[in-house]
Amino acid sequence: MNLTISGHHLEVTSSLREYVLTKMDRVTRHFDQVVDINVLLTVEKQKEKDRRQRAEVTLHTKGKEIFVEASNEDLYAAIDQLMDKLDRQVMRHKDKLQDHHHHTLKREVMADEAA
Repeated sequence: MNLTISGHHLEVTSSLREYVLTKMDRVTRHFDQVVDINVLLTVEKQKEKDRRQRAEVTLHTKGKEIFVEASNEDLYAAIDQLMDKLDRQVMRHKDKLQDHHHHTLKREVMADEAA
């Protein structure tokens, strides 16, 4: 798994990098078929009172690319929101990959008795 953390108008400090890594562990714990992860942390300076922090993730898996973004006044809060959204999308993708259309033994026995 390749993990790239970059900043736009922002220097990615070691504390930010560690925070993203600890939050990313939750996602990789649920789904281990991740090929590549790109994290982009951005500071948008439109006005000083409207200063927004934005975090984006592009997660590449086999056959699917998941993109999530979140923004907040605090960068750490934006990362928390981002990881919550990403975790939900990864779990939804994992559920779609699993085959839920299996027949139980109980239904097969009941079908044989009815016939």
